[in-house]
Amino acid sequence: MSEIRHRKGSKENNPESADSNVDSEDDKDLSKTIPTGTDKAPSILEAVLGSLPDRWRNWVIRGIFSLIMIFFFAVVIYGGPLALMITALVVQVKCFAEIINIGYAVYRIHGLPWFRSLSWYFLLTSNYFFYGESLVDYFGVVINRLDFLRTLVTYHRFISFCLYCGGFVWFVLSLVKKYYMKQFSLFAWTHVALLIVVTQSYLIIKNIFEGLVWFIVPVSMIICNDIMAYMFGFFFGKTPLIQLSPKKTWEGFIGGGISTVVFGFIMSTFMSGFPYFVCPIAYNETQGGMTMDCEPSALFLPEEFTLPVYLGSVFKIFGLQTTFSIIPFALHSLSLSIFSSVIGPFGGFFASGFKRAFKIKDFGDIIPGHGGIMDRFDCQFLMATFVNVYITSFIQSDSPQKLLSQISYLKPDQQLELYHMLKESLINRNLL
Repeated sequence: MSEIRHRKGSKENNPESADSNVDSEDDKDLSKTIPTGTDKAPSILEAVLGSLPDRWRNWVIRGIFSLIMIFFFAVVIYGGPLALMITALVVQVKCFAEIINIGYAVYRIHGLPWFRSLSWYFLLTSNYFFYGESLVDYFGVVINRLDFLRTLVTYHRFISFCLYCGGFVWFVLSLVKKYYMKQFSLFAWTHVALLIVVTQSYLIIKNIFEGLVWFIVPVSMIICNDIMAYMFGFFFGKTPLIQLSPKKTWEGFIGGGISTVVFGFIMSTFMSGFPYFVCPIAYNETQGGMTMDCEPSALFLPEEFTLPVYLGSVFKIFGLQTTFSIIPFALHSLSLSIFSSVIGPFGGFFASGFKRAFKIKDFGDIIPGHGGIMDRFDCQFLMATFVNVYITSFIQSDSPQKLLSQISYLKPDQQLELYHMLKESLINRNLL
């Protein structure tokens, strides 16, 4: 009984310990430490919209900056693959910074030696590894012409490992007796941030190289789903969807999903008609640069599809045709649409749970009406992973460009042996 009274008394003396929303003594309100900007807006807009209720004021601000972001996205697409890659890298760095800043605020160690420097060092190291892998895959032919770069490519993974070991040793040497637990927690925090941000941005780059359509369509689907779910939820939402995000409703979830499927099918059909969007990006030795010229594959050309017998009989009853001309990529887009509508939002729910764990409203305040960069790209990272897995599982086959880059690493006598073997095989099959 005395132990029970002691526990009860400790809760009365420390009300915060009874708060079920606080996981530990460190998980306190960080809203004053982390700048959050959903409700922030430029002074001009504040003056113009000052008379509106908060609900409509936020709706207008969010709408204005959504249009600005869509316009910026269109400009980047017009800039081509290089502009998209640079944008992906900038977004990656900003998202990483927002996550690391939260970790730094959570553990409140302003005098901790080297934490920020180590975090950025690991970011650079992981980018060196992942982006080096991309260069090897897509530019191996030209890289092998330069002895210096050839050496870097040959030992790329060993160099990457050595760089990581350097950071690991640096971390161990920076350990301070007073802060062991918090330093190891921040070390884990940094690596989780790298896993979420750097790995996903690397997959985005790989998707871009498969053709701009594999980047633009999925990103547009997430944007469409986010906007339409917000619109349906704002005007018709009544039924709460998930406790993590009280403002999310079933009406918004379903309305956004249907809109995304329709939008994805139409956009995929439209973009399939332009080689600029569907052609893989490859290095052309003749032109001495990246090219996006090709004959579109069968994936992007109209194909006749006949309905199964059980469906065809129903269509015939109503006098409807049972054969359709559809672009295969448009059918694949249905899978992407369903994922972006059903699973994609859970990236946002995950981010919401993360923010609620530390009692912050947004990851940052860079985008009025939206918050930080991570607030806008939480679903995009999950979508990028799915698209890459989908391409490698159902679409992709080894391209001559990639095979040639791998062959270029063989010794001259091995290359000649491969040449004679390939020539003999082609002759035997009457192809040469």
